[in-house]
This record gives sequence, structure tokens and C-alpha cells, in this order.
Amino acid sequence: MARESLITPEGLEKLKAELEELQTTRRREVAERIKEAREFGDIAENSEYDDAKNEQAMLEQRIAQMEERVRRAIVVDKDQVDTGVVSVGVKVHVKDQKTGDSRKFQLVGSAEANPAEEKLSHESPIGKALMGRKRGEIVSVEVPRGPAKELKITKIEAA
Repeated sequence: MARESLITPEGLEKLKAELEELQTTRRREVAERIKEAREFGDIAENSEYDDAKNEQAMLEQRIAQMEERVRRAIVVDKDQVDTGVVSVGVKVHVKDQKTGDSRKFQLVGSAEANPAEEKLSHESPIGKALMGRKRGEIVSVEVPRGPAKELKITKIEAA
């Protein structure tokens, strides 16, 4: 059984838009490549045809995966997010107790995690450590290299 996937309304819209693009534009492009490759002659020895068919198979697999993600998505309603504790859908401000550096992260479902945009999955090491914690708490986070980081939650706000 597929597991449920938490996602914000914006994340779901992005996912649906990408799925629509794959189902329409990309499918047409790949179908056109297959049609052109058939015109080269014998498909038994036609590498262009083989490449196009492989691309089609990968595209259909990607579409099926995305359709499944949309089906199992549980949308986190921003209006019902409790800012008293860290949960999916909040922005959490933390301060590294050793370095004094402050950062803020938005906790999201794994489907829309993007560390470059400061969107952390609730399943990531930092996300797991912060989930369910309150403002003022100090959380220890294991990191791949070096000692654990001590992060103090300074603010929790709606994303």
C-alpha cells in the first residue's frame, strides 16, 4: 500500500501543473519522435526508434508516479496549522546554539522538499527533530559529519 504524502496547496498545484505538462506536451513530443523514427525505415535496426520508445517508457513511468503522488496527497490547510508547535505547513526560525547563526525553514511534505528554497521535509533529520516541538525548546540534530547541532526554536509562524 502506498503511503500518504503531506503537501501544501501550492505544492499540489505545482505537481498537477507538471503532470499536465507531461501528459500533454511531452507525450506529443515523444509520439512525434517515434513517428519520425519510423520513417527512417526498418525499425528492427533503428536506434532512433529504440531511443524514442525508451523515452516513451520512461515518460509513462514518470506520469504514473506523479499520478500516484497526486492520489495519495493530503493537503495541509494553512488556516488550520497550529503555530504553537512545529508541524508541516509552518515556518520555523532556529538559532544554532554554538555558532549563533539564525535560519528559517518551511516544513513541507517530502514531495515538495527543496533545501535550496529553505523547504525541509518533515522526514529529514532536521525536520524530524523539530516536529512537535515548541518555541524556546532546544533540539539536538544529528548531522552526517561532526557533533550534533543544538538548535533553539525562536519563532513558529504560518507559512
